[in-house]
Amino acid sequence: MNLNLRQLETFLWVATLGSFRKTAERLHTTQPAISSRISKLEDSLGVKLFERNNGPIHLTTKGQELLPYAEKVLRMTETLRERAETSRLGGILRLGVSETIVHTLLPMFLAQLHETYSKIDVEITVEVTENLRNELVSRSLDLAFLMGPVSEYRIENLDLVAFPLAWVASPKLRISTDRKISINKLIDYPLLTYARNTRPYAEIIKYVRENGNEPARVFPSSSLAACLRMTIDGIGIGTLPRRMVEEELESGKLIEIPCSWKPMDLSFTASYATDPFNPVAEKAASLACEVAKEFGFAE
Repeated sequence: MNLNLRQLETFLWVATLGSFRKTAERLHTTQPAISSRISKLEDSLGVKLFERNNGPIHLTTKGQELLPYAEKVLRMTETLRERAETSRLGGILRLGVSETIVHTLLPMFLAQLHETYSKIDVEITVEVTENLRNELVSRSLDLAFLMGPVSEYRIENLDLVAFPLAWVASPKLRISTDRKISINKLIDYPLLTYARNTRPYAEIIKYVRENGNEPARVFPSSSLAACLRMTIDGIGIGTLPRRMVEEELESGKLIEIPCSWKPMDLSFTASYATDPFNPVAEKAASLACEVAKEFGFAE
């Protein structure tokens, strides 16, 4: 029997993605090469692994039976390699991050990742959580720092960090900070916050609708940097992670508004797919959690 690890890896990716074309893109090769690997693996095993009709590719009954064994062989192989020399771990890590992480944890994480695993190259995608979740589930991303957890049985979620939100404004608006103010006083001004398809935006809209005397003028933005800039310029009151605006609060560019209500803390996870096994994503996720604790982002 003539088997090799490349054939088993290809078997796992075709089973996961349901497509020879997508597998070829993921493994940086051609579709004919993928078809050849699967054919040779089927010849070696003497069984048919996939049904190749005009529609989507599906595992045969025998393919479903053999898939866990292939996963086990690859996992044990990667474990062997890791234990031989962890520092040699390398490859491309397709990392997706929420913009909140870009302005807080990401620089420390990337510095530590380079120091610990110098052979890992990182491709970064900055997106809202909803899009990151979809790309992670479709395997377009290896690892994501997002507002999790991701409720998908093949996704592992590690608690990463939680950021309290704060209402902040420019001193130009002359808002008193002597005592807590109600949401009705807050909505005298435009509210600058996260994009429409995010939890903070939904929470603000719901709370104001149920508790405000007047409709709020809410200005959602897909860019936190833009939201911060507009807040500093006095366009409105911003809802931003307090950790992100610490320097502006200390310098006096912004003041914190003591409102009687604010959206829930933003809880982030380091989420990655466990199938197929990806040691780069697993190690990077664990490292991110260590960095978050080291720099005081997490308990």
